[in-house]
Amino acid sequence: MDINYELYKVFYHVATTLSFSEASRQLYISQSAVSQSVKTLEKKLGTPLFIRSTKSVQLTPEGETLLRHIEPAIQLIRQGESNLMEAGSLGGGQLRIGATDTICRYLLIPYLNQYHKLYPKVHIRIINQTSLKCVDLLESGQVDLIVTNYPNSRMGNREQLQVISEFHDVFTASRSHYPQLENRRVSLKEIQNYPILMLDRHSTTNEFLHQMFRKEQLELIPEIELDSNDVLLDLATIGLGLAFVPEYCLTDHEKLFPITLAEEMPSRKVVLATAGNASITQAAREFVQLFEQDE
Repeated sequence: MDINYELYKVFYHVATTLSFSEASRQLYISQSAVSQSVKTLEKKLGTPLFIRSTKSVQLTPEGETLLRHIEPAIQLIRQGESNLMEAGSLGGGQLRIGATDTICRYLLIPYLNQYHKLYPKVHIRIINQTSLKCVDLLESGQVDLIVTNYPNSRMGNREQLQVISEFHDVFTASRSHYPQLENRRVSLKEIQNYPILMLDRHSTTNEFLHQMFRKEQLELIPEIELDSNDVLLDLATIGLGLAFVPEYCLTDHEKLFPITLAEEMPSRKVVLATAGNASITQAAREFVQLFEQDE
């Protein structure tokens, strides 16, 4: 079937944004041109790809099937374009990283600063997602590498891993609101009696803490679940509860203290992962080498 690649590209942008207007903006063409391209593709394929209403756009089952095949092809084309742009000793090109907000803020900034000084013409694109969703970004080819917490239930044997750091998670509380918990050992059973503030269920941290409570045969019922460690710390500061966060997040929070647990809290790791079945770009290789130099 002879179908112009541009029709598939338009379909991809509409399918990933679920918005004809946003696809128009990304492609720098009119919304009517986007709509016409989709209609042309639907006619050539003989099936509707979208369910349109006045308020929303959704993929049909046929549209979802097509997207699963189109997305890897689009990403491969983009990777090829990126590789070509790197000609001239990284005088251009693109570095695409998937990472959580917390990892970006507390761990990656020095490396990004160093990399930008070495290769100022390389465009750095960072996609912030949970550690679990970062694996999906890597598998779909939307990023060159991810920096994620580990263990990670989404990871199998497909990724190549490099350990960046090791850390402990802690419960932290406000000195003015929970002085009775400072300077002594506190059991998870006692923690259970206080409001617990933690990351939501789409995070490795949430998985980890639920496993800890199950190990002690305790039930974990969080008071608040959010997608930001920084907001959790802000809420803990005003006394809304005990925040469960990586210990390295506490460096600038003098009003908070880490609670010493009676149980041993296993350490976790931050790892840099690349897709094991695909070669990475030169821009990505140079970024990985920054961490190898620190070992």
